[in-house]
Amino acid sequence: MASMETRTCVITGATSGIGRAAARALGSMGANLVLIGRNERAGAALVDLARRRSWAGRVEFIRTDLSVQNEVRALAQTIIARHECIDILINNAGARFDRYEESVDGIEMTFATNHLSHFLLTCLLLDRLARAPEGRVITVGSRSHAAASVDSGWRMEPGSYDRRLAYARSKLANILFACELADRLGQTKVTSNAVDPGMVATRFAKNNGRLSRLELVLPRKGAETIVHLAASEEVKGISGKYFYRKTIIDSSAASRDREAARRLWSLSEEMTGLVSEND
Repeated sequence: MASMETRTCVITGATSGIGRAAARALGSMGANLVLIGRNERAGAALVDLARRRSWAGRVEFIRTDLSVQNEVRALAQTIIARHECIDILINNAGARFDRYEESVDGIEMTFATNHLSHFLLTCLLLDRLARAPEGRVITVGSRSHAAASVDSGWRMEPGSYDRRLAYARSKLANILFACELADRLGQTKVTSNAVDPGMVATRFAKNNGRLSRLELVLPRKGAETIVHLAASEEVKGISGKYFYRKTIIDSSAASRDREAARRLWSLSEEMTGLVSEND
């Protein structure tokens, strides 16, 4: 692993599960950490842990509700004001909702939180990532993406809401986004990859069946590939790939549909208002 000292890592969903495990690993390696989450108490506990463990890097927590686009924009502005350069952006935050809910922006909550927030945050931070010697964007997917199809579209209505399908669609969107971002950054030093952390023992696992629960791994183990993509020299220059257990694997056929990825990008620009800002 390369030294992480002087490198700045932004991690969403950093206060629990694999996000917290990744933060602890990278913090112990000396990285400067910008931790994003909703739980103020958990965020403060991580900052306190860094102080008690005497981690070499600076650690800060910024409370943000990622489902709210104005909060994501405010978050990006705060990061830009405090940091001249970002070396690593880990798009990890994820949520599931048992019932249909809409964000304050009128968007189904799973899609708003898991995909659109990371699309918007990444786009707003690209300039800072481009200033790094080798900026890396790591987007956390899931094997559940294989249950979704690009043919069913991205909008889910209240009467047909299915929480598992909503989550699977959001994870498919994550991988399509990561690959399309890699294509768009092809002539730059910034790379973009997606990662499957495996079936991690988090709150998401509580509704899985018995066989699924037998496959669960601890958050620390699930975070290993994320940390590998953030810190290893072995992946330098690699972009547009899907990793599992530190190895490149094939994601679903739907997630490799380049035309679908371009359409999703355009839709995401419209839903976040970036299309009008870029005109």
